[in-house]
Amino acid sequence: MAITRIFYTTDLHGSERVFIKFLNAAKIYKANVVIMGGDMTGKMIVPIVKITESTYTSKLLGAEVVAKDKTELQQLENNIRYNGFYPYYTDPSEMVDLNKDPAKVDTLFNKLMADTLKVWMDIAEERLQELNAKVYMTPGNDDSFAIDSVLNSSSKIVNPEGKVVMVDEHHEMISSGYSNPTPWDSPREASEDELERKVEDMVSKLTDVENSIFNFHCPPYNSGIDIAPRLGNDLKPIVSPGTGVEMIPVGSTTVRKMIEKYQPLMSLHGHIHEARGETKIGRTVCYNPGSEYGEGVLRGIIVNIDERKVKSRLFVSG
Repeated sequence: MAITRIFYTTDLHGSERVFIKFLNAAKIYKANVVIMGGDMTGKMIVPIVKITESTYTSKLLGAEVVAKDKTELQQLENNIRYNGFYPYYTDPSEMVDLNKDPAKVDTLFNKLMADTLKVWMDIAEERLQELNAKVYMTPGNDDSFAIDSVLNSSSKIVNPEGKVVMVDEHHEMISSGYSNPTPWDSPREASEDELERKVEDMVSKLTDVENSIFNFHCPPYNSGIDIAPRLGNDLKPIVSPGTGVEMIPVGSTTVRKMIEKYQPLMSLHGHIHEARGETKIGRTVCYNPGSEYGEGVLRGIIVNIDERKVKSRLFVSG
């Protein structure tokens, strides 16, 4: 009986180093299907400010950095990109202007996200040219809608958001990068009722729901793969004396409800970086590979499936 090998990862958050590893995953892990389950874009702009003709300054990960020649400048730009941020060359005058106008910053941020993803798609066109594998990338809750047209333009990567796609001849997959509301007010959030309508619409188009795959960025509520620090009003983790950081379930009640109701073959999730693991809800096995994009590490899971069963799985990182 033929086996389909799926490699799943998520939450790259703009790390170019991790994206390149993602493109190589099918070859390295001998996967037939490669899936990135959401949050592909970075979280912030890092200005590189020109001070003199040959000197630039920046602030990266809380540290002041001075680049005094082309080699140091290129290293600074690479470090910014590898950490999932967007380098932006500017000068002190423009910095004053940007600090006064948040709308300009938002416009610039969307442009840098889209421009960077275009570069990534160009890299993918080259790297995936001779690869005989299906590659899917779904936007996540943190991803701006400004990237959709770029992602949808790729001839090698499929955006499966809101669709039914065939991962092989026996298994359909439905996908959504939306999450339930978060403290961060990210671009792709929805109420639990709205999420339910989205999922029900996709499920209605499946021909064999029990043999399908749910690719939902947000994990199911209280599943063990949705545990994150409890945040205070200042959006910082709450620390209790003697017990440390308080951890609570933050996943979607709708995602859990839909898994319980329809019992797909398996479900793939991300969103909560520190909640790497697996669980079962009824017959459905649910996975979250976690994320260490800030360290340049590609975390993922390899799942081997046959016509009706999950045969094996292996969490990997590298």
